[in-house]
Amino acid sequence: MPLNPKIKDILEMIERAKRPPFHELTPQQARASYEKSAPILEIASAPMFSIEDLAVPVRKGTVGTPDTTIRVRLYQPVEPHWAQPAPVLVYFHGGGFTVGSVATHDAICRMFARDAQCAVLSVDYRLAPERKFPTAVNDAFDALRWLYENAAAYGIDASRIALGGDSAGGTLATVGAVLARDAGIPIVLQLLVYPGTSSHQQTDSHARLANGYLLPATTIQWFFTQYLRDAGDRLDWRFAPLDGTRGAPDFSGVAPAWIATAEYDPLSDEGAAYADKLRAAGNAVTLKRYDGMIHEFFKMGGYVPEVAQAHADAAAALRAAFGID
Repeated sequence: MPLNPKIKDILEMIERAKRPPFHELTPQQARASYEKSAPILEIASAPMFSIEDLAVPVRKGTVGTPDTTIRVRLYQPVEPHWAQPAPVLVYFHGGGFTVGSVATHDAICRMFARDAQCAVLSVDYRLAPERKFPTAVNDAFDALRWLYENAAAYGIDASRIALGGDSAGGTLATVGAVLARDAGIPIVLQLLVYPGTSSHQQTDSHARLANGYLLPATTIQWFFTQYLRDAGDRLDWRFAPLDGTRGAPDFSGVAPAWIATAEYDPLSDEGAAYADKLRAAGNAVTLKRYDGMIHEFFKMGGYVPEVAQAHADAAAALRAAFGID
């Protein structure tokens, strides 16, 4: 299909604005730019019963015991009822492990809380280059483990936890699903929105869409340069769950997956390939490709009406996994 007309408008507006791409900025400048632009095309913020920022203990760096904290943001769409604890989505924002925060993904987390009828825990994992791989992975899993151990105190059902994320956050969610399986933490769904899964950008979608579709190849490599310690990290499955060989686990027995890809996203083919990998390992997978869309389209629902269908599909997948009619 051709580009969605509204998506085409967005790309033309970006071109006219002449804003420098992330790979021409410092990481700090890129973060500031993303924080400023992230809300522009978003849907309206859904009201919540409560929103609470919490400090969660995590490992200090690549090794060691929990001795520092990160921020997480807990969204409760309705008043908690301890006799009937709520399901929860643990959400990891996108941004190439370098930009993004709980603030940039506030509207989408509110939407999931409202439409999937669940609590949402949004994780402000530490960013590169100040914190290199695998700090984001460790932060993501430590936040999940903290929630699992403390769920009852917040009126949350520890037996109904889903993991979700977009782009780099999708990478963290799918890796988290494997780590959770190994740790005995039950996960009912991994909700992966155009996830990054490969260390090698050699697919047809990467070749066709290397420029002009919001996420250029040079920016992808810039993100990798910020995040990875050395070339060897590209081989680690926690960075590249599709094709990473270093420490690669068996992928059988992980949570069912719902995966969204976009027709005009360079990550589209690797998302589909990861769906195939999970299926080959015996896992249940739903793969949805959204035609006419680009990377980041989930955050463009305030301008692109068709995004509402993708939001509805994702929320329906969560409700089904949670056992909500």
